[in-house]
Amino acid sequence: MSVTVNNVSKVYGEQKALDDISFKINTGEIVAFLGPNGAGKSTMMKIITGFIPATSGQVTVNDIDINTGNIEIRKNIGYLPENNPLYPEMYVKEYLSFAASIYKPKEPVKKMVDTVIEITGLEPECKKKIGSLSKGYRQRVGLAQALIHNPDVLILDEATSGLDPNQIVEIRNLIKEAGKEKTVMLSTHIMQEVEAICDRIIILDKGKIKADAGKDKIYSIINRKKNIIIAEFDKTAEAGELLNIAGVKRVTGSGSSKWIIETESENDIRPAIFEFAVRNKLTILALKTEESNLEEVFRHLTKN
Repeated sequence: MSVTVNNVSKVYGEQKALDDISFKINTGEIVAFLGPNGAGKSTMMKIITGFIPATSGQVTVNDIDINTGNIEIRKNIGYLPENNPLYPEMYVKEYLSFAASIYKPKEPVKKMVDTVIEITGLEPECKKKIGSLSKGYRQRVGLAQALIHNPDVLILDEATSGLDPNQIVEIRNLIKEAGKEKTVMLSTHIMQEVEAICDRIIILDKGKIKADAGKDKIYSIINRKKNIIIAEFDKTAEAGELLNIAGVKRVTGSGSSKWIIETESENDIRPAIFEFAVRNKLTILALKTEESNLEEVFRHLTKN
């Protein structure tokens, strides 16, 4: 099931939260929405789910216009909002049964609840009241609610917020598995999460799309004019001697034996650094190139 956004804008008074946004997401894609606070990520998700209307533009889910087929679209969307609204006085199974019954399912509600409890790892806490759960388990309840009706589109706003490292890995695996058959959109501030599970990244800033690319291509947005090599030796090396290596333009010592070596050469100078180490009877403890990472791309595109 595809999600298509065409020229969508959202204006609150004099503030433009979204400014002429367009993109399309197909079945089987896991797409991350990144951006600083206030960039428009949550607003975009709320428009797609039909919670708020766009000021202008069009959103379709599987070719159904959100403005004319809102109810039909909601049947096929699972949504976990950022603030994860729950009923703390309800028991976990009671709440999930209530959530499942809203969709008037053809299969037994109990089976739906048991299935989603299993896949979200809620078994240890499923007989407790939601208000007594830890933040991590409350987050799981919210995710279970989004998955209860087996939707074709899954929209997750800060899905792993409040989870411990083990829980984060489990939820990531769950999202990756869901992404094989569903259209998945998620927002997060955790760059490692995006790199671990997403196929494509959309970066928003001030209501505009700054980048929309596959995970493997988005790093090329930063075209460094220099290459950076991190070298660490077992003994002290002199900056002047490192500067004599062909192609080296600058060296910065982060320690007497560890150096950041900058070069504008298109050639890989690591063999030359290896020869330098041999001549000076140094053992190389580490020798690696420093590549652009997602955090660097994010900061480059969203800095003021």
